[in-house]
Amino acid sequence: MNITSRKSYLVSIGAVLLLGSSAHANVQLPGIFSDHMVLQQNVPLPVWGWADAGEQVTVTIAGQTRTATADASGNWKLKLGALAADSPLTITVTGHNTIVIQDVLAGEVWLGSGQSNMQLSVNDVTNAWQEKASARFPQLRMFTVGRIPATSPKTNCEGKWLVCAPENVGGFSAAAYFFGRELHQKLGLPVGLIHSSWGGTPIETWTSMPKMEAEPELVPVLKNWRATLYPYDEQKGQAQYIQALEKWTNNAAKLKAAGKTVPPLPQKKGDPRLDKNYPANLFNGMIAPIIPYAIRGAIWYQGENNAANDLARLYSIQLALLIQDWRQRWGEGAFPFAWVQLPNFHPRTTNIVETNYHNWCIIRECMLKTLAVENTGMAITVDVGEANNIHPKNKQAVGHRLALWALAKVYDQNIPYSGPLPDGQEIKGNEIDLSFKHADGGLVAKDGDLKGFAIAGEDHHWVWANARIEGHQVIVSSPEVKSPKAVRYAWAANPDCNLFSGAGLPASPFRTDDW
Repeated sequence: MNITSRKSYLVSIGAVLLLGSSAHANVQLPGIFSDHMVLQQNVPLPVWGWADAGEQVTVTIAGQTRTATADASGNWKLKLGALAADSPLTITVTGHNTIVIQDVLAGEVWLGSGQSNMQLSVNDVTNAWQEKASARFPQLRMFTVGRIPATSPKTNCEGKWLVCAPENVGGFSAAAYFFGRELHQKLGLPVGLIHSSWGGTPIETWTSMPKMEAEPELVPVLKNWRATLYPYDEQKGQAQYIQALEKWTNNAAKLKAAGKTVPPLPQKKGDPRLDKNYPANLFNGMIAPIIPYAIRGAIWYQGENNAANDLARLYSIQLALLIQDWRQRWGEGAFPFAWVQLPNFHPRTTNIVETNYHNWCIIRECMLKTLAVENTGMAITVDVGEANNIHPKNKQAVGHRLALWALAKVYDQNIPYSGPLPDGQEIKGNEIDLSFKHADGGLVAKDGDLKGFAIAGEDHHWVWANARIEGHQVIVSSPEVKSPKAVRYAWAANPDCNLFSGAGLPASPFRTDDW
C-alpha cells in the first residue's frame, strides 16, 4: 500500500469510526423474546428491553400497539393487553431499528426449575426412543435458560425457544415436558415451558440474597457458605495451581514414556463467590433474567442436595421463602407453585428407624409441611424411584402427577390430584386412628396387606405395627405397645409401603411425632 492509499484508507476508517460513535444503538430485547415463543394468555404481558436514552419504542401484536420511552439508563418496559389463546402471531418492535418475532403463540406458560432431576432430559427416561418418536406437538415449546451463575441479578440470559418435535425433544427437561404435554393434550391449548435448572445445586442458590438475609432462621445457612470465603486467597491459589501444573507436566511426560496412564490435569481452586452453589448465584443468573415474563405458575424438583446437609431441617423454611420470593418479584400475586416430593432412593433396609439417610425423610417432611403455603401442590413419588439411581427414569409419572394437580387446582377440573395426606390422629386405648384427606375412591393397600407403619409409646421405642383400613382411616396398633403415642408411615429413604388412594395415587410419608 503506497502513502496516498494508506492515507485514504486511514481517512475512511476514521470516518466509519466517527459515524459509529454517533449512530443510534439498536433496540434490543431479552433472549426469551424470540421466534417460537409462547405468551401467557388472558393476562397483561410485560415486554422490556434496551435502547438509547430517550428513544421511543413501539411494540405491536394482534392489532394492539403500545409505546414506551427508554429511561436515562436505556431501559424501557411496557405492558401489552391480555391476549386470548391464539396462533400464529407476530410481534413487531420498532425504535431506530425494527425487530420482528415470528411464530408466536398465546397459551399457558409454566416455569420448571430445580436441580438434576428437573434437568434430566427426555433422552434419559424410560422408553426414551418411543417418547421421542411420538413427540410431534408443534404447539408445545420449551425455552432452556443458559446455565450461568452470577453474583448480582442479571437482566438477560442465553437460550432459545424450541418447537417440540422428535428431532429436538430429547434435550427437553423430561419432568417439565411430560407435565406440559399433558396440559397441552387435556386443555387443547398451546403450552410454553421455561426450563431453568442445574444439577447438584441447593435451594439457597435459587433464592435471592436480600430475601434470605431478612430471614433469621437462615443465618446458619448463610454463615456456612460465607465461611468458605475466608480460606480463599487468590494469589496463593494461583501460585499453588502453577506449582501443581508444573509437577503434573513433569510427571505426565514420564508416565507417557513408560506407557502408563496420565492423571487428569490439576484444577485451579475457584473463587467460591462465583460458584453455582453459592447462595443466590443461580437466582441472579438464571431466574432474575426471566422476571417479569408472564407465567401461569411454576413446578420445582429439588431437595436432593439439601438432603446431604446437616441443615436439612430448615428446608421447609427455605422452600416457603423461595416461593414467596419469586411471587413477590413477579408481582402477580400467589401464582400456582408445585413441587416433587423426593422419591424412594438408597438401599432398602429392615430397620424400623432410619439412621443412614434420615435427612432424606426430613426433606420429604419439610415438603409436606410446605403445603400450608397458599396455592401450592405436591407430586408424591415414593413409589417411582430407584434404589440405586438418584435420577429415576420414570419421569412420565412425575409429570403426570404434577399435571393432575395443575388440571384440578389451576384449571378447575374435577379430578383426584393428590395421594392420601395425613389429617390427624386420635388415640383410642391401645390403637391410634389415623385420618386422611385426598382418599379419593377410598384408601387401598396395594398388592397385599397394609405395610409401612410403625408405632411407639412414651419411651420412643418404635416397632412395626399392625394396620388396617376402615373407610378414610387407618387403625394402627401393636401388642408390644400398650399405650401408643405416635405413628410413622414410610419413614425411610426407600420404604416398603403400599398405602394408596382408590384413584391410584400413593400416600405421602409422614410421622405424627417430632422426636
